[in-house]
Amino acid sequence: MTNSHRRMRRYARQIRRGGMQPMMVVNSADDFPETVAVMLLRSAWRYRSELAPLSLGLVILGAASWMHATHPHWWGFLLTITAVAASLLATIGAKMKLRAVLERLYAATVTLAVGAWTAAATALSPIVSPLPQALAIGTLILSVPWWASRRRRAKVRVERTLEAWPDIARAVGLVGSQVMSAAVDVWGWRARFRLARGQTIADVTAKIPALESGLGTVRGAVRVYPTPDDLANRCELRVLDIDPHADAIPWPGPSVTSITQPIDFGPFEDAEPCRVLLLRRRVLVGGTTGAGKSGWLNVLMGNLAACRDVVIWAIDLKKGMELDPWSSCIARLATTPEQATALLADAVGVLLARAEYLTTTGRRTWEPSPDMPAVIVIIDEYAELSEQAPDAIGYADSIARLGRAIAVTLIAATQRPTQKVMGQGAVRSQMDIRICFRVRERRDVDLILGQGMLNAGWHAHTFNAPGKFLISSPENDSPKRARAYLVTDEAVTQTAARYASTRPELDEVSRRAIQITSDATRVNPAETSPDTNGNTTVSAEDALRLALRNAPEAGADIGELMRVTGLTRPTLYRYLRQLAKTGRAVQVGRGRWRADTNGEAHDE
Repeated sequence: MTNSHRRMRRYARQIRRGGMQPMMVVNSADDFPETVAVMLLRSAWRYRSELAPLSLGLVILGAASWMHATHPHWWGFLLTITAVAASLLATIGAKMKLRAVLERLYAATVTLAVGAWTAAATALSPIVSPLPQALAIGTLILSVPWWASRRRRAKVRVERTLEAWPDIARAVGLVGSQVMSAAVDVWGWRARFRLARGQTIADVTAKIPALESGLGTVRGAVRVYPTPDDLANRCELRVLDIDPHADAIPWPGPSVTSITQPIDFGPFEDAEPCRVLLLRRRVLVGGTTGAGKSGWLNVLMGNLAACRDVVIWAIDLKKGMELDPWSSCIARLATTPEQATALLADAVGVLLARAEYLTTTGRRTWEPSPDMPAVIVIIDEYAELSEQAPDAIGYADSIARLGRAIAVTLIAATQRPTQKVMGQGAVRSQMDIRICFRVRERRDVDLILGQGMLNAGWHAHTFNAPGKFLISSPENDSPKRARAYLVTDEAVTQTAARYASTRPELDEVSRRAIQITSDATRVNPAETSPDTNGNTTVSAEDALRLALRNAPEAGADIGELMRVTGLTRPTLYRYLRQLAKTGRAVQVGRGRWRADTNGEAHDE
């Protein structure tokens, strides 16, 4: 027992006996060295990254002393191991997370220096001159790149920030959440968190402004995403030190050669490409004026032009101002309301003819190829179409409903896809890819991306530069920000000229359908209905058969079939029974029907 402990016990006994009043106890000289040691250890741990070169030098000195005393003949083995390790770091260091060339060269150099000095010290002795001087000077010189490394300093800063996470979590209302892992990347850092019981990613998303304050970042620097395992009590926090989308990103050229491949529209904030598959999808693009929709359309056209298995039809009622530079790659460009109506009507004719062809050949889907290409219909400023050519909206509705299996894709761009703009049909609800550029009002986020997306963290109203967008698609279900590539006018001219001569033509089935169809006989299948005698037109029947072919294995429900065909419920059931008797349709559940492909092929 030390003298200080005896004095403390004596003071305690006197206080209990009432012999003296309690007094403040000051650490004695015996206690002071212990406090200094703790402070030194804490400082050493806090600055362990800065002291790493010194620590390595001491470890090397100790190891060399032990090996010289016990195994001095190992020096040749050490040199061999050193040479192999340095070679591996220089050649395959990227697989060890040393992505930069300078990082690999630095690691290889340090390995060579450490191995060579250790081998020499093992053979001679660590205290034989000039080995101690070489160790000191080498440690100092090789420490400079380590201390100057931006990645190392960023990692240290992140570690020290996350050491204070319990206090930050208490301040922002996320008490109990814990840091699981953290990593530094090119533009900032990210960390994975385990949330406390009852906390969800929605709670973290709602506290983003408070998190930015607690972490000391600039406004708009924090992102919250679900983790890859999609657990409800996990989330990933991403903090951007540098905005990767601050400057325009030049378009590198077409990323695909077939419509069956996903198109790269631009990088996400984590440098991953935003790849989207358009085949058998419908796309809605929204955003205010000057937000970057036209730039995105140029990226789309540049990639589609390189695909030899897709025919491009386009509608640009602004006299072709946006899409006319691509006219050499567009098979059909409508710039007037009459041309737009005729184009969409022909697209419906192609759709029906292809459906009949699939029925005849016993296939369920149209597989694009240069001889049988897919068809993509692009409508720029959909609001202008609904205002100037209201008769065309029904055709667009039919394409959106029925074009999936037939490989006829609709892409619509507009500022605000309201019900008035998109028509009374279900065009907007059919769009399974939503791309949202900057919007003026917060509520427009839900209008473009879907109800509830704003509260879920899809904050497109905060974009501060053209070309930035959010995408909701089967491949992208979290609010990851991307920026569309910048396609210059020169790049448009060069790309259009390069691929103009390689564009495919429509297949024979589609060409025959357009030749047969005339303006007088074009009837919108989505708007047809039974006549006064209870009989339906051929277009309504074709629409019904096509809807049955497009139905999933679980079948299409009666309500959807009624919306597609325009038939009343009794008439629809009468036709379904007739199709079932001839083997063209089958009921798969209560109120759910689909086409019987085997029966159709046999009947044909």
